[in-house]
Amino acid sequence: MAGARAEVPGSAGNILGVLLGTLGGNTGGGAGGGANALEGLIGMLTKSGLLDQAQSWVGTGENKPVSGAQIAQALPDETLQKVAQEAGVSTEQAADDIARSLPEAVDKLTPAGEVPKGGSLEDLIRAQAL
Repeated sequence: MAGARAEVPGSAGNILGVLLGTLGGNTGGGAGGGANALEGLIGMLTKSGLLDQAQSWVGTGENKPVSGAQIAQALPDETLQKVAQEAGVSTEQAADDIARSLPEAVDKLTPAGEVPKGGSLEDLIRAQAL
């Protein structure tokens, strides 16, 4: 029996949705929860020494890569554990999936080279077909 892991092709987008949803809940939610979650995530990455990477994703140039280990260091343990649990993967797999898909996702969520103001997480993701 394959179980929940059978939907692997959509797992990267799903894990980012879970991550931003978790972060949005931690920032107080509300109508601007999506943008606030994205700002919070970028802030966490910046504080963890990933300023260049985060800026490259928001900006309009080439996206710099990040590793799963860097993501694991940047995110609070409880956040990564919750994301992994909701996605049905290990914390290492969650960090790797986030690292693989986050640069492109942030790039798409910031098409004008800045974090959009307002709007829900669902609106942001739907607008960029993530």
